[in-house]
Amino acid sequence: MKPIIKAIGLYSILLLTVAACKFTSPDDMTDEELVQELSERKQYEKILNYAKSVGLDSTKYGYKVANAPVLGLLEEIGFGHKPTYIKYMVKANEPDSARIRNVLRSLVNGDPVEEVMASLEPQFTSYQRLKEHYQRLRKENKTDSAAIVAESLNAYRWMHRQANGAERLVLVNTRGAYLKGMDSTGKDVLNMRVIAGKKDTPTPSIDTYATQVITYPYWNVPQSIATKEILPKVQSDVSFLERNKFEVINSKGERIDPYEIDWSGMSESDFPYRFRQDTGEDNSLGLLKVDIENPLAIYLHDTNARYLFAKDQRWRSHGCVRVQHPAELANFMAGERLLENEFLEDPKENHPPKHHKLNKRVPVFLLYLGADVNEAGQLVYFEDVYGWERRPTT
Repeated sequence: MKPIIKAIGLYSILLLTVAACKFTSPDDMTDEELVQELSERKQYEKILNYAKSVGLDSTKYGYKVANAPVLGLLEEIGFGHKPTYIKYMVKANEPDSARIRNVLRSLVNGDPVEEVMASLEPQFTSYQRLKEHYQRLRKENKTDSAAIVAESLNAYRWMHRQANGAERLVLVNTRGAYLKGMDSTGKDVLNMRVIAGKKDTPTPSIDTYATQVITYPYWNVPQSIATKEILPKVQSDVSFLERNKFEVINSKGERIDPYEIDWSGMSESDFPYRFRQDTGEDNSLGLLKVDIENPLAIYLHDTNARYLFAKDQRWRSHGCVRVQHPAELANFMAGERLLENEFLEDPKENHPPKHHKLNKRVPVFLLYLGADVNEAGQLVYFEDVYGWERRPTT
C-alpha cells in the first residue's frame, strides 16, 4: 500500500504545482485581463455600490454581461467629469492611468473596495467632509440636498484631475463668494471672502492657471466698460479723466491729451481709444492683480473698496474677482514670502507696475458650487445668485 499512497501523494503535489503555474498574479496581468476579472457581476456590483455612495449616477455605468465599464467607472470615481457651466478651460487632462492600474490590481487581489477607492479619490479635506455629508443625506433620504452635494463632489474630483499633482491650487466659488487655497496634501491653508460678478455681469466659470502677480497694476479698462460707463461721463465733463487718474491711449499705445479730442461724436460702436487708469490706491484694481490664463479678460485683484468684504451680498463686480487678502494670496501662489502683510499700507504715492512671474503654474478654478463645507467642516448651501439653475427644496 505504501507505494500506492506515495504515488497518490506525488500526484497531488503535481496537480497543485500545475494549478499554481496556471495562476497569474495581478501584477503580471494586462489591463484587459484585469478588467475582465472585475467584469464578473458580483465583483463589479461592489464597485458600483461604492460609486453610488460617493454621488455618482449609476445608470451610466450599469452592469453589462459582456464587458462591464470598469475603467470608465474608476475614472469617474477618481477624476470626475467636466462640471456644468464651465465657459473656458485651458485643456482637459487625462486621468492618472498608473493610479487606475494600481486600483485594478488591488481589486483583483481582493483588497477591500472602500480602502482601494479611498486611494483613488481626491485627498482634499473638503472633499472628504463633503463625502461624509453626502452619505448622511442619503441615509436621511434627503435626495434633493444630496444631489446638490453630489455635484460639488464631482467638481472636487475634476479639480483632482486637472491639478495633476500640483503643489497648490486655488478654488473660487462664485456662488458663495469665497476663495480657498489648498496645498499638496489637500488641506485648506487659505480662506477669504471675494467679490464676484453681478447678476447681469456674472463671473464666468473657468478652469485655468495663474501665471504672474503684478503689484501696482495699471487698469486697462475693458471696452464695454469704457464705452458704456466712462465715455458718457467724459462727454459730460472731460475733467472726469484727470480726477480719476485715467489716461487716453491710442491704437499705437501712445498717450493722448484728452482735451485735444472731440468727444461729442463718439459712441459705443465708434471709439478708437482705450482708457488706462494709473497705479495707486485709487486704482480700481487696488495694489495687486493676479493674471490667470483665459481669453475673457478675467483675473483676481485687490480693490480700492475693501469695505465691501464685510457685506453678505458680495456680487458687485463687472466679472473679475476681488480678493479680501491679496498679499496672502500672492505669497501662497508664489510658494514664498513675496509680499509683506503691510503691503496694502504702502505710502500713497504711485509706483510703476512690477511683474512677479510664478515659478510654477498654479491651477485656478472659478466654479459655481451649490454646496460646500466651511472651515469648521459644516455643510453650507448657496443661493443660485445668477439664476443658472433652480435649486431643489428638501
